[in-house]
Formats: sequence, structure tokens, C-alpha cells
Amino acid sequence: MNNPDIGNFASKSVPRHLARGAIGFGLLIGSIALVPAAGPATLLAAPLALIAFRGCPTCWLAGLAQTVSRGRLERQCVDGVCTLSDRRASLARHAHRPQVGLRHTEM
Repeated sequence: MNNPDIGNFASKSVPRHLARGAIGFGLLIGSIALVPAAGPATLLAAPLALIAFRGCPTCWLAGLAQTVSRGRLERQCVDGVCTLSDRRASLARHAHRPQVGLRHTEM
């Protein structure tokens, strides 16, 4: 079910992820703020926030970073050393590189 191209906590779009965050933070803050007025039963809304966050608020923040950077960063590992690079710049470099193994012959 997890798509390695998307990330563990990422959403399909930034607006969708921000909506999940608004719902999660709203439920979490509301469940605590309403305790004096409605009693401890309002704390039952707090676990629903964890569903909206897909874990804890830190997981939501990690998902926000994954959603924003999705498709923009590329991890490259060479000889045990991994680096992050701009995917668009990497694609542009590969587009101008001559193809190996093809020869142009004139007839």
C-alpha cells in the first residue's frame, strides 16, 4: 500500500495535507480546550486527531516535508555515499548527455 515514490507520510497534494493538518490540530486543540465546558468526554476526540495526522504531529510534519519535496529531490548513492540533489537539474543534465551505444551513420 505504501508507494516508495510518495513517502510514508506524504499526501497526494499540499492542500490535502494541510487540510488533514487543520482537522488534526483542530480536533486535538478542541478536545483539550473543551474539557472545562463539556467534561473529560471531549478527550475522546484526541485519538481522531492521530488518524488525521497518520500518527503524531511530528509524523504530520514529516509528511508535509515529503509532500512538498516530492518529485523535486532525488537521492543518489555512489560507492556508499548518498547525496540529495535537485531532480530537475539532474534530468536536464541527462537530457543533454549523448546516448551510449548508439552510432550515427550516414548512408
